[in-house]
Amino acid sequence: MNAPERRIGLHVKILLGLAAGLAGGALGGTFWPDSRALSWVADYVADPVGQVFLRFLLMIVIPLIFASLVIGIARLGELNRLGRVGANALAFFAATTLFAAGAGLLLANLFEPGNGISEQERSTLMSAFAPQASESITRAADGLSIHTFVNMVPRNPVAAAADGNLIAFIFFTIAFGIALGRAPPAASKPVIRVLTGVAAAVTGIIGFAMRLAPLGVAGLTFSISFQLGVAFLAPLGLYFALVLAALAVYQFGVLGLVAKVLGGIRPGAFFKAARLPMITAFSTASSSATLPTTLRSAKRRLGIRDELAGFVLPLGATLHMNGTAIFGCITVLFLAQVFGVELSLGTQLMVLLFMALSAVSAAGIPSGSIPLIIVVLDSVGIPGEAIALIFAVEPILGMARTSTNVTGDLAAAVVINSREAALEAKA
Repeated sequence: MNAPERRIGLHVKILLGLAAGLAGGALGGTFWPDSRALSWVADYVADPVGQVFLRFLLMIVIPLIFASLVIGIARLGELNRLGRVGANALAFFAATTLFAAGAGLLLANLFEPGNGISEQERSTLMSAFAPQASESITRAADGLSIHTFVNMVPRNPVAAAADGNLIAFIFFTIAFGIALGRAPPAASKPVIRVLTGVAAAVTGIIGFAMRLAPLGVAGLTFSISFQLGVAFLAPLGLYFALVLAALAVYQFGVLGLVAKVLGGIRPGAFFKAARLPMITAFSTASSSATLPTTLRSAKRRLGIRDELAGFVLPLGATLHMNGTAIFGCITVLFLAQVFGVELSLGTQLMVLLFMALSAVSAAGIPSGSIPLIIVVLDSVGIPGEAIALIFAVEPILGMARTSTNVTGDLAAAVVINSREAALEAKA
């Protein structure tokens, strides 16, 4: 009897592609920087393959944002019927996501992981990304003005989407979602069903794109590392360490404190009960895939009532992604520092808002936030293709931030369960 054939997991294939592209490009750029053959491979094989992979991700950004946000907001339209539970959940999600995004910005400004790159290396990068970077890098230094707020309201949402004006398109999407949530059920439910199908299809396209990821990532990393050699490894390592440290402090420090102060449970007991969902989230890098385990642990180990767990946790898997907000803000500032793009305080506040809203729109699957971060990069004058610089470490960071996201959902459920118990005890 033949032994069962072992399948190599997608994450392993991506890591192998990363290793091959990074090693091949870095060695070639260090020892044979003037090789015509390697230059031809970088320009006519590796880069085109990587660009196809990136475009695969970019083409689904607008439908992903529209479908996910509208569905989420329309569901929140039911909060009037759910009363204080829904209102408390929404308030908790908003407060912790904004806090997480702000913490990411603060850490990136304090440690400046992207400033370790030399001017020569920065010039090389700018030359490599010149076609994409030439559009509007100077706009990133602009501060907030009255025109910033006026431009948030699009004259034409379709044109805003086509031009990459993400904040204007999100404004329209939020308005549409609120209006849909207030419409009669007979009118709103068919639209929500259609958008649910759109969201499922878009998530499937992301799955198709991730099947191309091993080749796409290999091509992107080969093309970039061939131009930079091994010089970029030190800033990338600092960025990697900073994101992991930020996620760990937030997950085990901030969320542990939230569970104790607002939820009335000791951090040790909370993390012991949350251990299985945290491990599952880390291993799958998917909050959606972890949801059954999260629900089981919330009910059986944390003692959260069925109806509260069944409402807060699925909603949190869609709307509450603290780890993604931290990762996104640090990534945007890191790449801005690498490219020498000065982001003013006003622009950084816009990045915070972008990432908080984008975290809501991110698909709960591996690397589901990457397409949205690309659009945020473009919106502040950084070529979206620069996301390739972090692909060497993104799989591990994806696993870590998913674990943080799921832990945040459980913390929210604990806090709301404790609050409801206290209110009922007083009644």
